[in-house]
Formats: sequence, C-alpha cells, structure tokens
Amino acid sequence: MAQSSIEWTQATWNPTTGCNKISSGCQHCYAEIMSRRLQSMHIEKYQNGFDLTLHPETLNIPYEWKKPKVIFVNSMSDLFHKDVPIEFIQRVFKVMNDCSHHTFQVLTKRGDILEKYWKQLSWTPNIWMGVSIENQDMDWRIECLRRTGAQIKFLSCEPLLGALPNLNLKGIDWVIVGGESGHKARQIKAEWVLDIRNQCTDANVAFFFKQWGGVNKKAAGRELEGQTYNEMPLDKIAA
Repeated sequence: MAQSSIEWTQATWNPTTGCNKISSGCQHCYAEIMSRRLQSMHIEKYQNGFDLTLHPETLNIPYEWKKPKVIFVNSMSDLFHKDVPIEFIQRVFKVMNDCSHHTFQVLTKRGDILEKYWKQLSWTPNIWMGVSIENQDMDWRIECLRRTGAQIKFLSCEPLLGALPNLNLKGIDWVIVGGESGHKARQIKAEWVLDIRNQCTDANVAFFFKQWGGVNKKAAGRELEGQTYNEMPLDKIAA
C-alpha cells in the first residue's frame, strides 16, 4: 500500500496488478506505463510487467493500517478482470469487510463482470463501487453498477473523451470527472464538464473535478469556472 497523489483518495492497495485494453479510455493507460517502468527498475511485484498478476501476499496490508484511510483498490489493475477468479475477489472483499475503519474505493471498466459476481460478494457500507464512463458508448456500465448491492455507487468520467448528456444518475452518489494527461492526451471540452456538473447539481449528486489534464496537467490545474470541486458522496448524503 502506498500514499497516493490521486486527488480523491488517500492511499492505494493493489491485490492484483496488470490488465488489458477493452475500450477507448484504456488507450493511454497510466498503469501500463507505470508497470513497465517499475519492471525496468526490477521491482519484484512488477516482474510480469502489465500481465495480470494476483498478489495474495498483499491481502494482510489493510489490517496493518490502524488509522482510518480512504483507499483506492487496484489503481494498477482491475479487480473485475475476466481472469481474476471469483474466489480471489471474495478474499479481497473479506479484507474490506473486516477493515470497517477504512473506506475502500473499487473502480472497474468491466461492468458486466461486476454485475455477474456482485451477489456473491458482501457489500459492507465502507465499500464504494464505481465504473469508468469515458463516453456515451460506455454508459451501459452505469446500469450494471446500479443493479449491485453497493451502498455508495460512483462514476469516474476520466479520461472524459466525449459529451455525456442525459446521464441517468438515479442511485448514483458521486461523479468524478477528469481530462486525460500526458504527451498524447486527447482533448477535453469545458462544455462537457459543465454539463455533467449541472446534471449532478440537479440530481443532488456529489461532483468532483479532478483535472483538465493535457501535456502539463499541473499548469492546467483543476479549477472550473474559478472554483475547485472536491465534493464527496457522504457530504451529499449527510446534507
């Protein structure tokens, strides 16, 4: 587990590493680039590069963190990858169930597999479940998420690659939006972001704007119309 620079979490925990590309949002995958770099540095955990690898030796780590943390699960992989056995996913969920003092954020692009397995998993309140929605072609993932038993459900619209009008936000608690970063970053348009923000406002859904991205994401910043949006789902629920 490591402290994270990701704006909407505090730490990362990777029971699996590696993945494969399944949609346009995967094209410039930061996890793949980072995995190759760590492999070249001879980091043992990444000896397989970006090939899917299970790491059962990491399952005890959250128990060792006594102070409550917000933890992004599998920043370097996808827990619902087709080649991750349901038995291993259940072991990961058992850890999250046991560590109720932590909040775990699980994010997948594989909404179909999530929907297939969710009834075989224990959804304690500290497990937030999200799906990635980079454009309208992927909005079917929202329905898969909505049908699960997760008590907090969220969308990650990052990298946002197109407009997302008429989002069905029923049962959704949180929306994260961000532009792609890096030398090959694809364009994000302000009107796309503003429209999603307005939809969240109308639906009373927490809105978090992570970044504009681009070649120099720090210079581009994360202000939207002069404001920084850091809303979290529990803020809205408590309101």
